[in-house]
Amino acid sequence: MKGKVVVITGALGALGKVVAEEALSRGARVAGIDHAASQLAATAQRIELGRIDLTDAAQAKKAIDAAVTHFGAIDALINIAGGFTFETIADGDPKAWQRMHALNVETALNASRAAIPHLLNSRSARIVNIGAMSALQAGSGMGPYAASKAGVHKLTESLAAELKGKITVNAVLPSIIDTAANRASMPEADPAKWVAPKELADVILFLTSDAASAVTGALLSVNGRV
Repeated sequence: MKGKVVVITGALGALGKVVAEEALSRGARVAGIDHAASQLAATAQRIELGRIDLTDAAQAKKAIDAAVTHFGAIDALINIAGGFTFETIADGDPKAWQRMHALNVETALNASRAAIPHLLNSRSARIVNIGAMSALQAGSGMGPYAASKAGVHKLTESLAAELKGKITVNAVLPSIIDTAANRASMPEADPAKWVAPKELADVILFLTSDAASAVTGALLSVNGRV
């Protein structure tokens, strides 16, 4: 990955931070995009673009263009930005479905559309999305989230077909990621069975690598030990 420019959305989140640090450790140059305000100064290897609402196509384009201005190019886009809610269909808020679609599907869609013209200039262009195992078999309380992640899966497959031979597009499908938020919400569970952020980062970065040049349209399950 040495010298490649990687754009990561949701870069200040639990997974995004790990993916960004791992990419930097492998010699990549990283542009991080997040809704939160960044406290990091721009360097030759890294720039953080904070307070970006990726559900707004114009803001997504502005952020991607800023990354290109800083580094001169983009080689990979990793769409990590998203959200989660747990609520039943009967008792939940109907607006949760719209919120999950906006946070999980529209963010990936807007970032991808903004990045594609720049990625087409790279000889090893990659897009990696974050799907979910729960979108394959949704349980009680997972309806809004699982439906939105199913949308991410279909976005991935459609983009892969549309960009075949030009940009590879894949998604990773984690089970439960070992984060502080998940530990707090499931105190009785065994997090050793979950997917560690570093483990997921390794899979994501493999899909951005030259070794994955023949992989596109894949929905790659990352179950951990669940």
